Parts: sequence; structure tokens; C-alpha cells
Amino acid sequence: MEPFRLETDRLIIRTFRDDDLEAFIAYRNDPDVARFQGWEVPCPHEKALEFIEEMKNKNPAEPEGWYQAAIVVKENGEFVGDAAFFIKKNEDRRAYIGCTIMQKYWRRGYGIEATRRLLSHLFEERGLHRVVAETDVENKASVTTLERLGFRREAHLIENIWFKGNWASEYHYAMLEREWKLLAKRDTSSE
Repeated sequence: MEPFRLETDRLIIRTFRDDDLEAFIAYRNDPDVARFQGWEVPCPHEKALEFIEEMKNKNPAEPEGWYQAAIVVKENGEFVGDAAFFIKKNEDRRAYIGCTIMQKYWRRGYGIEATRRLLSHLFEERGLHRVVAETDVENKASVTTLERLGFRREAHLIENIWFKGNWASEYHYAMLEREWKLLAKRDTSSE
């Protein structure tokens, strides 16, 4: 199996490696980063090690289950977070995506840049029809990122999920391949 690797101007999105462990544990243990994520703090060393091992051995070309890839700065190799996608086995033209950035790298555009490249991969290289993203309505950074990328908000689900001891509401966003192509065409014509 060939390692997963995508590049942007500033970032590399690649298969997790053993040397990502300490940075991965650090951001998984940041309560501000974990606030809207499905994991609990603290993230034990053993659990992080197990996760990285699983992702190193997972084939991103095989549908079913989340595939998460490390995001690193191209210039210095610093770990900044991860980008993820989930393709259901029987619905292989549709994916869910997510992106998490370490707090010290917030507000640098890394989330938008990584997600844009992931969308390019899914629509242009994998031939997907639809990409979906879900976020907590309180996660303003995620809402801003998705809307700046051109996602359509399709639903506002009120108190639809029991999350970390409370009922939480979510926004459901989506983008179709034809919408992606229009956005990509607009971006190239404005250059």
C-alpha cells in the first residue's frame, strides 16, 4: 500500500508516522481543541499510539471507516493537526470530512487550506459526487471555514445529539461535485 500524501502551497497531508506521536497527544489533550471533538481528555499515551498504528496501516483507498491523515507544515515538518474522510462501503461516491488544527496554529488558514486540498482529492482524484461536513453550531471556526469553502448549510438540527453530557445542536453542510467545479473554475478565473 502506497502512503497517502497530498500537498498544498504550505502543507503536506500525509499518512501518520511514529514521530507524530508527541504532537498528536499534545493536541488531543488540549481541552479547547477537544471541546467539539468526539474524544475525551485526557488522551492516554497507549490510546494515541494505538490510533497512529491503526492509521499507518489503514488503506485510504478502501471505503468504510474514518481515515485520518497528519497535516504538517511543508517548510519545517511541524505537525499542525489532521484531516479526515469517511466513505461508506455501499455509498462510495459520498464522503464525510473533518479537519482539526492544533490551537497554536489557529487563525493561519491551515484548516481552510487542508480542507480545500482534501476536497480536491475527493472530487477530482476519487470522483466523488457529494461531500458532507457536520459541526456543532457553537463551533464558530468550523462554521466559518465550511462557509468560506463554499459548503451549503442544508440543515440545522436542534439538540439532536447527546454530546459530552449535554444536548447539542449541529449544522449539516454539503457540497456536490458540480458545485466544487464551479468554485474551482471561479478561483482560477480570478487569478
